[in-house]
Amino acid sequence: MATRADVLLEVDALTVDLPGRTGGRVRVLEDVTFQVPRGRVVGIVGESGSGKTMLLRSLLDLLPDGARRSWDRVVLDGADITSELPGRRLPAAMVFQDPMTSFNPLVRIGGHLTEVAQRFQKVGRREATALAREALVAVRIPDPDRVLSRYPHELSGGMRQRAMIAMALLAQPELLLADEPTTALDATIQAQILALLRALQAERALTVLIVTHDLGVVAAVCDDVLVMKDGRIVETGPVDRVFAEPQHPYTKTLLAAAPAAPDEPEPQPSPEPRETPGEGNA
Repeated sequence: MATRADVLLEVDALTVDLPGRTGGRVRVLEDVTFQVPRGRVVGIVGESGSGKTMLLRSLLDLLPDGARRSWDRVVLDGADITSELPGRRLPAAMVFQDPMTSFNPLVRIGGHLTEVAQRFQKVGRREATALAREALVAVRIPDPDRVLSRYPHELSGGMRQRAMIAMALLAQPELLLADEPTTALDATIQAQILALLRALQAERALTVLIVTHDLGVVAAVCDDVLVMKDGRIVETGPVDRVFAEPQHPYTKTLLAAAPAAPDEPEPQPSPEPRETPGEGNA
């Protein structure tokens, strides 16, 4: 267990209810208590419907209309901010699952990125454009000026996801939230995006919380893991320990159901993805 000084975010008894389709309310998260250790990559794993995405969205107050969120305590960087929520913005940014539906299709990539830079870094348009270009370079996008001028549909899936990560970085987060960021990509590009996230975490001393249904992703890029079932966290700990000696029956079931994969070296991010706009999932 990490010491208090090593913990960036600590949440006690997070509960979320949503309106039911036929009346009443449905509890989707119940008494979720967890810590996010500073400077580590933490995976959230579980089957579909276990509450993984809802947990990330609840941290940024991005819940559906009519949702009710409550918690006993929230500690951010050692300070109890429970009484300041929901007015206080957590120093976090989200990388969404599908950048094609997350970007406004009528706005160029440069428009998306400069808007974030202006809002969060309080700079003028010219400086925001320069910062947007730097962010694209940081996520290993070649010819950033060309990409800034493109609409989302003119980029391939991998390039769109890199641009989404760049936009998140412009918010200057301490905590980067990634909601299944490789779901819509082919295997090769998935490996590049995951390695990129890991490299950015090291370069910028970020803390990363990543949702995935893929235990291979957790093994490859995560330091710690939260296992979720039916809106609750049933097991937590370092990845090596949890995978080697799972304690909860559900964790054992997940690991037993995972397909065996050959041992391969950890993929390295492509420094210059060689792709043209609209090139499928590349």
